[in-house]
Amino acid sequence: MAICPHFCRVPTARTDISLPENLWKIGHLRFRKTLSVRCSGDSSSSSVATDSDFDAKVFRKNLTRGKNYNRKGFGHKEETLELMNREYTSDIIKTLKENGYEYTWGNVTVKLAEAYGFCWGVERAVQIAYEARKQFPTERIWLTNEIIHNPTVNQRLEEMNVQNIPLDQGEKQFEVVDKGDVVILPAFGAAVDEMLTLSEKNVQIVDTTCPWVSKVWNVVEKHKKGDYTSVIHGKYAHEETVATASFAGTHVIVKNMAEAEYVCDYILGGEYNGSSSTKEAFLEKFKFAVSEGFDPDRDLIKVGIANQTTMLKGETEEIGKLLEKTMMRKYGVENVNDHFMSFNTICDATQERQDAMYKLVEEDLDLILVIGGWNSSNTSHLQEIAEERGIPSYWIDSEKRIGPGNRIAYKLNHGELVEKENFLPEGPITIGVTSGASTPDKVVEDSLIKVFDLKREELLQTV
Repeated sequence: MAICPHFCRVPTARTDISLPENLWKIGHLRFRKTLSVRCSGDSSSSSVATDSDFDAKVFRKNLTRGKNYNRKGFGHKEETLELMNREYTSDIIKTLKENGYEYTWGNVTVKLAEAYGFCWGVERAVQIAYEARKQFPTERIWLTNEIIHNPTVNQRLEEMNVQNIPLDQGEKQFEVVDKGDVVILPAFGAAVDEMLTLSEKNVQIVDTTCPWVSKVWNVVEKHKKGDYTSVIHGKYAHEETVATASFAGTHVIVKNMAEAEYVCDYILGGEYNGSSSTKEAFLEKFKFAVSEGFDPDRDLIKVGIANQTTMLKGETEEIGKLLEKTMMRKYGVENVNDHFMSFNTICDATQERQDAMYKLVEEDLDLILVIGGWNSSNTSHLQEIAEERGIPSYWIDSEKRIGPGNRIAYKLNHGELVEKENFLPEGPITIGVTSGASTPDKVVEDSLIKVFDLKREELLQTV
């Protein structure tokens, strides 16, 4: 059995039960000893490499039935939601909603996107994490990743002594987790190898995985059973995509339309756009984004589309259409269902926020504030929509990025951190505001208060 060196290992064989020599056991599950697990931090592959006897879906199903597993909370929902309401809600946002998502304070008119901020899955994840702290007041509680991509919420959990599993050179050090500890799986989910490790350690698992993410896992499972390669629209290093890939069989991860076109061009032997790639070039390009042993000549005959739930809806749809057209061209319209499989795995909340952003950029605005964690994929796509429209747009993760003075530090969609002086125009202004699905309303309020204060100082200076 191959074991990953950085404590990300599969459970060892039991010695107190009699099994055939080539089998080992976890709970009610039997697996062949040839099972090999690769750490999620190993960028060369994001999947669990196993033989055909290992069924990740069955493993997870059995894990969820264990006495140490919880995904519904602990009966403290009302009081934890009350606490979250005190910590994260906003009177400013309430006023905006009560006035048709538009209101004027002094010489600043704010137009709020009609869908913004905390989605149901994020609120559920944070609420269950709060419940876990109340249910286990003295136990050590760990997170396998940030619960959500928001620095304010993550700092609050740190204050509640909920700790992230430490990293060493990019590898999670699961050795710090002891029997009796509590481990929270974040809204993005956790990879199969991490679940295997936690199963061995006999810890209390609190699973806050968003149901939309679980839905994608079910889709890649259908791909696997039908011998389709999963083409996953996502970012190969993002924890959600890492988890999804671990439940998939053969897969390749494409981050955008350009990479999808590259894949389709390979399938068609260069007929798509007049260029072609060698197998060696293909594998080099996707060396961090394919399953172990991937062979594009063998594994791109049958494909299915899936996605990281926070990607741009329109781009996922276009990639799916491109793959379908490619298979029609390669194998004929009448045979396309034998070579392409498609399910809708676009998260409703992500779609709603993107649709609201497309509507917001149609307004007459001087600038847009996009508020959300800088490692938040869904927030980056909101910024992308504003940038494509050419509206001055500033993606900040908190009010701390505004000031001192009329200055702002913000990120562009492609990740560059920049600063701008005098970002607020003089005189009356109209600003659009939206926030990512992991962003509490209170963070938006604090950012707007900074803007109001700057404009108030401007008025005072002109008196």
